[in-house]
Formats: sequence, structure tokens, C-alpha cells
Amino acid sequence: MKAKVSIIMGSTSDMPVMQEAAKILDQFKIPFEINALSAHRVPEQVAEFAKNAHKRGICVIIAGAGGAAHLPGVVAAFSPVPIIGVPCRSSISLDGWDSLLSIVQMPPGVPVATVGLDAGQNAGILAVQILAAGNEEMITQLVSFKEDLKKKIMKANEELKEHKFQYRVNT
Repeated sequence: MKAKVSIIMGSTSDMPVMQEAAKILDQFKIPFEINALSAHRVPEQVAEFAKNAHKRGICVIIAGAGGAAHLPGVVAAFSPVPIIGVPCRSSISLDGWDSLLSIVQMPPGVPVATVGLDAGQNAGILAVQILAAGNEEMITQLVSFKEDLKKKIMKANEELKEHKFQYRVNT
């Protein structure tokens, strides 16, 4: 089995966020790899990875990083496959704002699809949606996934009805 998605992160401190993407890929039975690569500490390895990922069958790269968060952009500079950037809060970040702005503000010609701060799960879902283009079986799985989300909210609203307040007007 060959990986179709590569999950990379600037350091293993990003793993709590990035494992949420891995859980989604597992749920949809999509083979993936997961590694730590630092744009600042091992830039040559990052460039080599990015240049060759598509040759190894990688169709989407999910890149998470905190602080200056250059990893997604550097990978996008070298790779022809779609890159999904995940800005991560870190011990050195400005509550994640530096990460978010570093990833979302890419120059023309070097796109990175950016999900919300610490949104590893959304990155995984977006990777599945990219892979599902033209694949009816995966589209069906995604429709079912979204229906399950709808059911969770409907159930939550039913449970909220149990909370009684004197001035509550919705029933």
C-alpha cells in the first residue's frame, strides 16, 4: 500500500493537532505517511521531499507548523501537488496569529490552502475532498460523513431541551 497523503509538521510538538488529520484519513481508509520536517532546521530535506513527493504517489500534502510557520509555503514552492497548511499554536507563537498569517499570506503563484488555527481535522477532511474529485465512492462516503455531523447537531439540540430556565423562550 502506497501513501496518497503526506502529513508533515515542523516539529513533533505539532502532533496533537496533526493526529486529527491522521484520524480522518484512517476513517476514510486513505493510506498516508506522517513525518516531522523543519523548514528552518533541515531545509535541504524539505526541498528534496517536496520535489519528489508526487513521484512517490503523494497526491496531497498536509503541512502543519507553528511560530514562523514557513513549512507549508516552502513545500508549496517545490511541489506540484496541493498543499494544505495547518497553522499551529506553539510555545513560541503569538497565540497562533504568526502561524496563521505566515501560512495564509502566500505570494502569487505559490498557493497553500489554509485551514483554521489548530484545525487538523479540517485539513484531513479537505484532503479527502480533494482526493474524492471524480471518485463517486469517496463522494458517497463524504456525504455520509456530513450527514453524521448533521445528526450530532440534531441530537445535541434535543439534549439542550433538557436544560430548563425561567426565561428561556425556545422549546
